[in-house]
Amino acid sequence: MRVALIHDWLTGLRGGERVLDELLGIWPDADVFTLVHVPGATTARIDAHVRGTSFVQRVPGAGRHWRKLLPLYPFAARRLLIHDYDLAVSVHHAVAKAARIDAATPHLCYCLTPMRYIWDQTPAYLGRGPMRLAAAPALGALRRFDLATASPKHVTRFVAISHAVASRVQRHYGRTAGVLAPPVDVERFSPVHRPPEDYYLLVSAFVPYKRDDLAIDAFADLGRRLIVVGDGPGRAALERRAPRHIEFTGRLPDAELPALFARCRALVQPQEEDFGITAVEVQAAGRPVVAFGRGGAVDSVVPLVGAPDAAPRATGVFFDEQTPEALLRALHRFEAAEPFFDAKAIRSHAERFSAPRFRAEMEREATRLLEAHGQPQEGP
Repeated sequence: MRVALIHDWLTGLRGGERVLDELLGIWPDADVFTLVHVPGATTARIDAHVRGTSFVQRVPGAGRHWRKLLPLYPFAARRLLIHDYDLAVSVHHAVAKAARIDAATPHLCYCLTPMRYIWDQTPAYLGRGPMRLAAAPALGALRRFDLATASPKHVTRFVAISHAVASRVQRHYGRTAGVLAPPVDVERFSPVHRPPEDYYLLVSAFVPYKRDDLAIDAFADLGRRLIVVGDGPGRAALERRAPRHIEFTGRLPDAELPALFARCRALVQPQEEDFGITAVEVQAAGRPVVAFGRGGAVDSVVPLVGAPDAAPRATGVFFDEQTPEALLRALHRFEAAEPFFDAKAIRSHAERFSAPRFRAEMEREATRLLEAHGQPQEGP
């Protein structure tokens, strides 16, 4: 069976790229198509399977400045030609689903989210002032393009990474989506058999929707140690105003993360995540999560309900408003319940999101789609 895998861009190793790598575990002979490919930025397995890129690949500096080239992406995606395949699977959060696929080829869109900056997160990216007004014509055009390429003519079936994303697919595209949580390499992480160290953890790419500012402001008042891992456009501004007990590490090697996760008191997740792979990784290390109680956290975290001694049945604490004050209240509630959390139970919950589980369920999704279209179903 010939399988085409389509990804928006391959410029770093984040959740979507890890999904793509797992799909290559299901279909090891698949061909990968993308707008921009930076060799060495993802995995060796992905690099070995890239068969097609768009004209954006030839733009000088595209590998470094890919965010600035967004206006070109709809045009570029429609020129990714996917011919003579039995199945196409797009890993979509921007324009991947818009690739030009043969009408006879069933197209499964694994939706990480509809495009954030044109739908749910426009104010976070563009504000509500002159910049957003100036961008209104472009936003309208992008929405029309996104909606048109979400039709049954272009996408045979949607599968979303969480119930929150499935709701967005229904709201924006008028399409029903199945739900399949993304793969998490839980085997990389394990609990430690000693009390945690005295720090909380924040992991971020420092883009607007991550709401890192909430954590910085809350911990400035709380006075607790916070270690901030990652890098991105908003890091410098936050680091300048953070007090000394908030430490910024930048990006860390993957090999350092399991120990850092296992020793923290809890992960702080102030944003509305589409799913939240980091939250599951921290739970795989036996540690709880203090999270904004919307979006993917509802699927990936079991919140504390009731008195602190109910914590053995929970894997974290939710707060319901994106304000420093609400986060502070959740942190105080967590600290009251902290002795009652059960590392083994938290780890057991995380195992529900393992990579083998994802591969098995994705194969079932593909098989059902192929059966409905009378396509060949030979094994990978």
